[in-house]
Amino acid sequence: MTGVGEPLLLGVRHHGPGSARAVRAALDAGQPDVVLVEGPPEADAVVRLAADEGMRPPVALLAHVVDEPGRSAFWPLAEFSPEWVAIQWALGRGATVRFFDLPAAHSLALRAGDEGGEGDGDERAEGERVEDGSESDVRVDPLGVLAETAGYDDPERWWEDVVEHRAAGGEAFAPFEALSDAMGALREAYGDGGHSRDVVREAYMRLQVRAAQKEAGAERVAVVCGAWHVPALRRKVTVAADRALLKGLPKVKAEMTWVPWTHRRLSRASGYGAGITSPGWYGHLFSAPDRPVERWMTKVAGLLRDEDMLVSSAHVIEAVRLADTLAAMRGRPLAGLTETTDAVRAVMCEGSDVPLALVRDKLVVGDVLGEVPESAPAVPLQRDLTRLQRRLRLKPEAVERELELDLRKETDAARSRLLHRLRLLGVGWGEPVVSRGSTGTFRETWRLRWEPELSVRVAEAGVWGTTVLGAATGRASSDAVDARALADVTALAERCLLAELPDALPVVMRVLADRAALDADVGHLAQALPALVRSLRYGDVRGTGTEALGEVALGLAERIFVGLPPACAGLDADAALEMRGHVDSVHQAVGLLEEFCSGRAEVTPAAAPAATVVRSVRPRWHAVLRTLVQREAVAGVVRGRGVRLLLDGGELGDEEVARLMGLALSRGCAPAEAAAWIEGFVGGGSGGGMLLVHDERLLGLVDDWLSGVSDSAFTDVLPLLRRTFSAYEPGVRRTLGELVRRGPTGAGARGEVSGRGSGGGLPGFAEDIDAARADAVVPIVRLLLGLPTGTGTGTVTGTVTSSDDCVGVAG
Repeated sequence: MTGVGEPLLLGVRHHGPGSARAVRAALDAGQPDVVLVEGPPEADAVVRLAADEGMRPPVALLAHVVDEPGRSAFWPLAEFSPEWVAIQWALGRGATVRFFDLPAAHSLALRAGDEGGEGDGDERAEGERVEDGSESDVRVDPLGVLAETAGYDDPERWWEDVVEHRAAGGEAFAPFEALSDAMGALREAYGDGGHSRDVVREAYMRLQVRAAQKEAGAERVAVVCGAWHVPALRRKVTVAADRALLKGLPKVKAEMTWVPWTHRRLSRASGYGAGITSPGWYGHLFSAPDRPVERWMTKVAGLLRDEDMLVSSAHVIEAVRLADTLAAMRGRPLAGLTETTDAVRAVMCEGSDVPLALVRDKLVVGDVLGEVPESAPAVPLQRDLTRLQRRLRLKPEAVERELELDLRKETDAARSRLLHRLRLLGVGWGEPVVSRGSTGTFRETWRLRWEPELSVRVAEAGVWGTTVLGAATGRASSDAVDARALADVTALAERCLLAELPDALPVVMRVLADRAALDADVGHLAQALPALVRSLRYGDVRGTGTEALGEVALGLAERIFVGLPPACAGLDADAALEMRGHVDSVHQAVGLLEEFCSGRAEVTPAAAPAATVVRSVRPRWHAVLRTLVQREAVAGVVRGRGVRLLLDGGELGDEEVARLMGLALSRGCAPAEAAAWIEGFVGGGSGGGMLLVHDERLLGLVDDWLSGVSDSAFTDVLPLLRRTFSAYEPGVRRTLGELVRRGPTGAGARGEVSGRGSGGGLPGFAEDIDAARADAVVPIVRLLLGLPTGTGTGTVTGTVTSSDDCVGVAG
């Protein structure tokens, strides 16, 4: 591999277990005193942490600009990464280990116009295509070219055959010599391969290699880097030429630390440019001491058994045999991931891709999350977050999981506050989701998943404060001042209550009062009210004072009541639909606001001044709705919704509703406006379908109107009607169809199905239960209950002989 006076150049594939094993063997054979590893030299200050007991890969070196943490880059390392193996070898034997790539101070400055990403050094090491805006759009994939030359259509499969499945033993430097020759041929043909920045990086690398040679002697230096760079490092270039390439490079002040990484982020599917498709599989190949296929199949079987699938030892044996047979038929030295996947699908998954997708997600990629020691450098905010995570027993995990919180418990309430504060800071560790169980205000459900990029978000949020509470307070106060819309301010007030930020809330309230006084748009006010009213409930749950919020909400509601009727007139179709949504939101908010007013009324002294008497908002809102439904200038969809809300609230009787519907669907009304009225009344997922099912008078009015619409008008109203009725459940639509078919009174269809029950009529609409049809289920019920299958007679022991007995047993 090396000539006299040359360093030991070990060209590798990043995250390649075969390269990692070869690097370890080569270092054992060469016994160098200095090991140079591709990576930013700023990491020399933290490299010894790699030997700490608290360090568990996958991890990544994180470099970021001191004043702009968002400008950052990652250098990920897995257990099977050749660089990680080289670092561990050097630290374990007392050798000097240093990083010798272009400093992060320069690489981050060069990428100032880019969006940033992982591994400025790592992602380019093999010449893979990276969308970073500063390089050529066409970049050579060395593995792809070599695989195609060898007659392979899959670079991963070629790499497995020539490297991963290479038998152990033989000359330690042989694989590096072969790979170096191949890369030399590629560099001759393609030059820099579209990696224009690599010219600068390789100039710096050569200077560092020379310095190490002077320090330890040329033959006592080992270099571990991407194989793509080896030909450039062997090329004879003068020191002056290399220094000229580096002269005048932009520079920023950068900091370096270790952060946890995940197998999922190592995969190409996650967008990492130099990633691998199967980190879990590669980790298995590196760690398995022998018989990797048999051990892999055992892992797969264990995963599927945990999912309650029937997988036996015989399945494992047969899957191993099939994988080996497929490898032999395909001319491969050993079964690879393709063969094992095909065997798992055929034997363990019975040809289904559904359980196979689970295997790919949990094993082929995996959810392994690394750990870094507490002694690793970190911003103060990160240290406070780590302290809170430990105190609240909220361990960051790469696996997505749901967390149920009961806010009446002190620990759960503290967890909720932490997660809400982090969301305010833009650290999306958890997302609130709809609970599967209780939906009360004392319950919260979160979906948690820790991603490596969140370490950068924490560093960015450090500008707002040194603690989670202080940073969230500073961020919320700033966001309130910068908010453009009134709804944004009310949403922020809600989030401040959820996060329990008492120092930020006064600032938000001042901005809210100012914005509410100046905003005259009813739509904006209607958008802002729901979040404000929800905040009153959250304040009650969390023991936070909400008097000021309540006063603002009452004032906002009053302004909506005054401005809503004129705002609903003269609207086009799209604006009318939007206004209907505002009406629904305000209606729901009024119900919650009435609870707040009722609670205040209970504690208001009898002798309180008139100005402090609590106002009831619901009667006022009902009066506004009555105004809306009576005005012909108001859009039909809004009028229809107003009638429905009044009906549901018990403010309109059935006779009055029928009268208003009759007026809206009369011959004098335009068909499109009438269809919009129907959509407002029974559409929008408001349970209108069941209303028509149970009130045949209303269904008859709709049926009569629709029957009288002209052919030309019917074409115009059809989209509105389809949108309205398509939102109903299939069973509701089917029932409505049956009702319309038999006629509203049911008299026209009674004779069609005589003999089915005492009342005849269509199935499901007879007056009495059809006992003969009901008794047909008795044998099945007896079987389910484990009772004798004979006819027998009903007894107290539970023998079922008829449908009546079925009901009794079920009760």
